Amino acid sequence: MRFRKPTVEPLEINLTPMIDCLLFLIIFLLLATSFNHFSRLNIILPEAEGVDVVEQQESIEVAVQEDGSYLVNGIALASSNAAELTSLLQQEAGSNRQLLFVIAADANATHQSVVQVMDVAGKLGFLNINISTVVPQGQPLPP
Repeated sequence: MRFRKPTVEPLEINLTPMIDCLLFLIIFLLLATSFNHFSRLNIILPEAEGVDVVEQQESIEVAVQEDGSYLVNGIALASSNAAELTSLLQQEAGSNRQLLFVIAADANATHQSVVQVMDVAGKLGFLNINISTVVPQGQPLPP
């Protein structure tokens, strides 16, 4: 009897079915995902051309200086923490939250200082919050 020597076939891993499954999973996830448009920031900073000033009798103006200190209606705060700013705003506004709330920030003031004023105003319930700007030199006011 003659025995044959067994031949060893080289092993091959077929990756095609695995790649097909991965592509199906990717397509399924892309179709099932809802994209949130608020997750991207597309910020285009416009130049302030100015608008006609409407005189309002009562308002609260918070000035943010370059060093991060605050002035509320011309009254300087001893420190620039949120608690002192909150107490002075409550004192100035009383219970009236319909007042015009104007933030006049120095161009070199930190973003954190301005956001802190916005946060305090939002927590206190002010709804009409404006940021003060200036008209660039040589630009006429619109009619």
